[in-house]
Amino acid sequence: MHTIYNPLVIRSKSLLPIVQGGMGVGISASQLASAVARENGVGTIASIDLRHLHPDLLAESKANPTQENYDRLNHIALDREIKKALAQADGKGIIAVNVMKAVTDYPNLVKQACESGAQAIVMGAGLPLELPDLTADHPDVALLPILSESRGIQVVLKRWMKKNRLPDAIVIEHPNHAGGHLGAQQISDLNNERFSFRRVIEETQEVFKQLGLESEKIPLILAGGMAHVKKIRTAIQEWGANAVQIGTAFAVTKEGDAHINFKKTLSEAKPEDIVEFMSVAGLPARGVLTPFLKKYLQTEAKLQANAKADPRRCVQALNCLQTCGLRDGISKIGQFCIDQRLTDALNGDVRKGLFFRGKDPLPFGDQIRSVYETMYYLLTGKEASVA
Repeated sequence: MHTIYNPLVIRSKSLLPIVQGGMGVGISASQLASAVARENGVGTIASIDLRHLHPDLLAESKANPTQENYDRLNHIALDREIKKALAQADGKGIIAVNVMKAVTDYPNLVKQACESGAQAIVMGAGLPLELPDLTADHPDVALLPILSESRGIQVVLKRWMKKNRLPDAIVIEHPNHAGGHLGAQQISDLNNERFSFRRVIEETQEVFKQLGLESEKIPLILAGGMAHVKKIRTAIQEWGANAVQIGTAFAVTKEGDAHINFKKTLSEAKPEDIVEFMSVAGLPARGVLTPFLKKYLQTEAKLQANAKADPRRCVQALNCLQTCGLRDGISKIGQFCIDQRLTDALNGDVRKGLFFRGKDPLPFGDQIRSVYETMYYLLTGKEASVA
């Protein structure tokens, strides 16, 4: 695919400047990631709870509902998805795995991803300070931290430099535009000027200088609201970014791993249907105002008032997050089982599901297009001719 942009270079591999964001539970798995990689982009598998895509593993987890068994089965599912994606990518692009720092099993998920052949690890939802240690036995795996402001970037760089490691690229995510869990402490903080892409890029370049780093060796990838031709052009040609990361626009493609009802719910959502709320993980989140979320927000104050620490409140007795408002009885944050609600969304249950989504319009409105058409349009501004 010919574009006007310079390639994104990761580990000497020249790629199209498009990174597909990781979306769990099961929204971005082998089918979506491999489709993006075949177009020479970075396709990303979200490592969270992939057993839901495998009926045999799901049956095993129901027969033995213990945390140890859940973790074991999710590692098997991750291994399957990575190997399938690599086979279907035909040697093109990069197959990355996104691991959330906020989940309890993140160290083992990182190690499993590396052992299964992942070509890159992308980590957000917390400062990935120990990522170089977790991947020390796999030096050929590229590391891409997700951060939202220059202070976090500086902290990560200083810590990693002590370990003689630098990021292969840095994803800068704007919490006021991205979907899912957002990189701010409070909803009121989402539009803070310190998250401005232009400002973060400029401050990051200063951090590079202070640390004696050559900025051109660490590509910067902008995430959040970037699924727009003009925004991509501005990001790369004016602000100095090297690439963009896009989530929702890929979630609704034909190759997206979720149910068709999931894709319709995201693509048909109107601006007034996209809301911010406090998730169970202690971070603001953004999603579609489905019947579940609407009812939850109406009863949120009452649920928070009755919050109490009790592992039995977990729907599946699943210790999935390091911090969970429901399990840990933290009254200021979400009081629902996020794993169950995201699983319902994956399966297309519009009534019960929690549907994360970015706030900006999608390239093709409510139409479901292919990965190829999406990437072609975003990089050229033209409609692709598809047989």
